[in-house]
Amino acid sequence: MLILGIETSCDETGIALYDSERGLRAHALHSQIEMHQEYGGVVPELASRDHVRRVLPLIRQVMRTAGARLEEIDAVAYTQGPGLAGALLVGTSVANALGFALGIPALGIHHLEGHLLSPLLASNPPQFPFVALLVSGGHTQLMRVAAVGQYELLGETVDDAAGEAFDKTANLLGLGYPGGPALAQLAGQGRAGRYKLPRPMLEQMHRTGNLDFSFSGLKTAVLLLVRKEAPDAAGKSDVAASFQEAIVDVLTAKSMYALEQTGLTQLVVAGGVGANRRLRERLDRAAAERGCRVFYPEYEFCTDNGAMIALAGALRLGAGLVGAKLAVGASLLANASATPDYAFSVKPRWDLSTMA
Repeated sequence: MLILGIETSCDETGIALYDSERGLRAHALHSQIEMHQEYGGVVPELASRDHVRRVLPLIRQVMRTAGARLEEIDAVAYTQGPGLAGALLVGTSVANALGFALGIPALGIHHLEGHLLSPLLASNPPQFPFVALLVSGGHTQLMRVAAVGQYELLGETVDDAAGEAFDKTANLLGLGYPGGPALAQLAGQGRAGRYKLPRPMLEQMHRTGNLDFSFSGLKTAVLLLVRKEAPDAAGKSDVAASFQEAIVDVLTAKSMYALEQTGLTQLVVAGGVGANRRLRERLDRAAAERGCRVFYPEYEFCTDNGAMIALAGALRLGAGLVGAKLAVGASLLANASATPDYAFSVKPRWDLSTMA
């Protein structure tokens, strides 16, 4: 099967073509970072308008690169949620229009499912079942993954996600937008032991087994520290290093505890924060000490991208996890007899654990 993937959930337009037999054929990504920097964060209306400008040219680019024609596509997979409503509508409407025009399925994909499955794009992917740590600007979750579509929530953030805390702390240090990568770079120049910062909800985990996260208090602790110390350039490096180490301590400890509680030996890490080198270093070390292994997507697939959406669509179709109304061609679902329905909606809020 040849699946076209469309990702427009926030500030990156991602398009990819995935072949269920040959793997990823081509992909392209346009980032809106430069456009949003002026405002210190993502402006939803500007994001939506830029997706409108970018999505069709990127589709043409990917098809040319892959040497394929639209008529060869078997299905279109698109991000249906969660994300910015206006941005989601761009990809969703284009995907369903293509599906209608070509007479093929248009399959809505959960954005986080795409991230969760993205390490399967690697040449040496994990095998089911595994524990997944999803860490991004909007989400921090631990999931038990039994198979495609079988997800059990083990813990999630009760306030700020890890990536959100990175960005907000970077702003406190005057690093601008996007803050996460800039803070990680600054942390590499600092001393993590200079400032003592809290490790939220770690003690609770040891007492009760709770795997939820909370990073709002850590961010506030940095705010109070900066106001009190008024650190110079070197001091800001130490604050950044101390903050990063606190985040990494929590993510590592809870990930290892999740492996212990589930009895599994594979950890998948996905989402933008999964590109953080200090986090990877600590997780690899902690897992090796327990006889476990950690899997990551390639760096280019850590942030939002069309490849993960195309892959998720291919895996769902391959596993038969689509409704009859989505099946147009007998080659996809032999028993499908329903009339194709290309009415669509988006899901700005969508709980991954409710998916089947």
